[in-house]
Amino acid sequence: MVVEIEKALQLENSILVDVRTEKEYNEDHIKNAINLPLFHTDEHKDIGTIYKMVGQKEAIEKGFDYVSPKLKEMYLEFGRLASEYDNIIIYCARGGMRSGSLVNLISSIGINAYQLKGGYKSYRNYVLDYLKTAMEDKKFVSVHGLTGAGKTDLLIDLEKRGIDVVDLEGIAKNSGSIFGVIAFDELPPTQKHFETQLFNKIYFSKERYIFIESESRQVGRCNIPKEIFIAMTDESLHILLETSVSARVERLCRDYIYSKNEENMDALKECIVRFRKRLSNKVVDEYLELLDNRKYEELVERYLVEYYDPLYEYSIDKYEYDLVADLEDGVTAIDSVIDYYRECTRVDWRDVRNEFTK
Repeated sequence: MVVEIEKALQLENSILVDVRTEKEYNEDHIKNAINLPLFHTDEHKDIGTIYKMVGQKEAIEKGFDYVSPKLKEMYLEFGRLASEYDNIIIYCARGGMRSGSLVNLISSIGINAYQLKGGYKSYRNYVLDYLKTAMEDKKFVSVHGLTGAGKTDLLIDLEKRGIDVVDLEGIAKNSGSIFGVIAFDELPPTQKHFETQLFNKIYFSKERYIFIESESRQVGRCNIPKEIFIAMTDESLHILLETSVSARVERLCRDYIYSKNEENMDALKECIVRFRKRLSNKVVDEYLELLDNRKYEELVERYLVEYYDPLYEYSIDKYEYDLVADLEDGVTAIDSVIDYYRECTRVDWRDVRNEFTK
């Protein structure tokens, strides 16, 4: 049986099985798909070379050589999946021989399975097409604030309360600054996987309104798709978070210093050194001395006051805000944001904007 991607994403009690190589899977894959590679990366490369240099018949024969020792293990695994899920959807790169032959094989031994039409390629095209038009039916609530204001903390809190959010920094595994990679222990995703995770957050969102942190077009190594970026900036509702310098310093020390090990201190030092052209050798040497002497709060405050705040204040000032939340009183701020969100979901957003900006 063959199934289109849109139906595959909606099937209940289903499991997607990616039979591509580990390398292909790690580059990007469909949400919650498990990887049961028919061929390992080097085996797949070998088969491709034989196909180009010798011919299809010889490549198929080599494929059988690689697959045969794995058949019993795959049979047992698909049997286990069939006992747990009503629907098994198998896909490869283009919906060709890898997934087709496996679907035929396991179907012949009594296990029902679908083959994803067009494979991963059809899914990838579906993701790209969706991201171009997704915001016709959805609307972002963009969260702004100076460095360390608590934008990510707010998104985490909202998500815990069942509200849809898109944490771009979390998806990109980068907090969007020179120090961005220090805050994350995982490697950044490929651009494809970044877009897939962005798709997942929007496609599977429950409400029309989705909270998202204001970002530049590039987040770490990843680029936000043009249509999504326009929706974040020009077509979004806007919330500003305000808090004291001391609270911002405390939060940044928590995320970049106190929760990290000595190896991260070395990475932090390397990042500081990269500011020599921007801030002069004298200033950077002073920063390094503060770091070596463990005067972390003073170091972070100087960075905020002398560099980050002047750099980013222009981006704060260019918007008119629908809500300003003071995070000095965290509970009150969260409540005010949630009240605003509830009004958005209850009535037309223009009425909400008029009410909250009176």
